[in-house]
Amino acid sequence: MTRICCGVVGEAETAAPVPVEAKTTSARRRRLEIRQLKLISEVQAPETDRKKRKLNLFPSSREYEDARDKRSVIMENGKSYGAPVGLCSEKSMTVAQVSVDVEKETVKENPKFGMTSVCGRRRDMEDAVAIHPSFCRKGGEMSSDFHFYGIYDGHGCSHVAMKCKDRLHELVREEIETEENNMPWKSAMKRSFSRMDTEVFEWNSSYSSISNCRCELQTPQSDAVGSTAVVAVVTPDKIIVSNCGDSRAVLCRNGVAIPLSSDHKPDRPDELLRIQAAGGRVIYWDGPRVLGVLAMSRAIGDNYLKPYVISEPEVTVTERTEEDECLILASDGLWDVVSNDTACGVARMCLRAQKPPSPPQSPGSEGVVAGTAESSDKACSDASILLTKLALARHSTDNVSVVVVDLRKNL
Repeated sequence: MTRICCGVVGEAETAAPVPVEAKTTSARRRRLEIRQLKLISEVQAPETDRKKRKLNLFPSSREYEDARDKRSVIMENGKSYGAPVGLCSEKSMTVAQVSVDVEKETVKENPKFGMTSVCGRRRDMEDAVAIHPSFCRKGGEMSSDFHFYGIYDGHGCSHVAMKCKDRLHELVREEIETEENNMPWKSAMKRSFSRMDTEVFEWNSSYSSISNCRCELQTPQSDAVGSTAVVAVVTPDKIIVSNCGDSRAVLCRNGVAIPLSSDHKPDRPDELLRIQAAGGRVIYWDGPRVLGVLAMSRAIGDNYLKPYVISEPEVTVTERTEEDECLILASDGLWDVVSNDTACGVARMCLRAQKPPSPPQSPGSEGVVAGTAESSDKACSDASILLTKLALARHSTDNVSVVVVDLRKNL
């Protein structure tokens, strides 16, 4: 029995190395896997470090607070920004600049507006739109109550309209800042337009070759180029509108359309008398035109038609009331096919609707609605888009530019 038991035990002992070899093999495999993982981790370590360094570019709120009192001045595009000392990398400077700008923007509340400008069925885009909230200083501080809106409809080429877009609000601001109390709005706006016309004349004379501009093929000094201008300065208690040409400004007050400008057409009785008194003529060629050429009697530029075409604007000063709803500025591409009452009704519907309707697609207009848009309010944006598409649906053949400003108070 003892031998049998020993034999059994011996057989068991001889079988034992088999599982030991299996364990040794599996252990060896696990050790190989561990070595592979270590190798992979060592290869990926630099990428992890890069991610950590990239995340560390954004300072924490505590780090930003600690460095707030120590700032260095960074100059970019002529403007100074305060950045915490110690954020020396280029990206960290950008973060600091954005943070400062955001803080400034949250202090003031911009007005509600919407703008849409499209080429329409014209070959070239000659309209230009300028919107400058809080654009001037009074008493040495930036005023958040003076807002500038302008639409410029160029003819002959676009460069005069673009020049007005870049410059006219600056001229108006200079006139406003030089005045004290009891602002003489009419004389200030007229001086601004006169200075703008002078700058355009001097610019055309000294810059006879305008690169990438088709008007140089027409006249060497671009004397046959001009632009209309309808400008509105909105203050807490007034709406000042200056108009030169056939663009238009309309006020919607309690559902009633009130025109704040009058189109300068050559056949308007007082304009016709003025042109004839200056020695000019109005010839009907596809409508009334000064000397059979220009379909408006006032414009900025058009040096070859002076003194028949003048740049002096007509200025209206309107007191604001609680019933004011919105202000509409637009080029004649809208007003040629849409009446004041219709435009006022469309804008009023968009402002009063809880869920403004999406603008309808007009047949054949899908390819001509591409343009520029800007807004600070969805309802105003919907109104400007809807008016633009309405003009295209009614087969307007001109550029169409529309600005809608929400004038409602206590919202």
